[in-house]
Amino acid sequence: MGRRFRDGRGVLVVRGEAGAVSVPVEVAASYRARTKGLLGRDGVEGAMLLSPANSVHTFRMRMAIDVAYLDRHLVVIAVRTMKPGRLGLPRVRARHVVEAEAGVMAGWGLRGGVRVEVVGEVVGGALE
Repeated sequence: MGRRFRDGRGVLVVRGEAGAVSVPVEVAASYRARTKGLLGRDGVEGAMLLSPANSVHTFRMRMAIDVAYLDRHLVVIAVRTMKPGRLGLPRVRARHVVEAEAGVMAGWGLRGGVRVEVVGEVVGGALE
């Protein structure tokens, strides 16, 4: 069974070939938070995890984004860059989606087959 997340903040740990990279992450798990996502923002510090999710769109976005589709074990299925005004097709095995500013995921070593972790999730001011 996959992990269930709650809205909050934490750290996305990418374990790539160059070692572990830690990135601040906002977790959007409620319907309201997932629906808002990165809409209306000019940028994002780190990344946003949408869960559960298997597709995204960039309508009304102000910036291009990198999108990583994760399976239930938090293994990257695919990474795509999406320009504003696009609709991403659903990924059948995807259970979570990570969004970040276009171009940054390659620098984190985030690509197909890489497993990530979300640690130090802050919920209501308390670390879980």
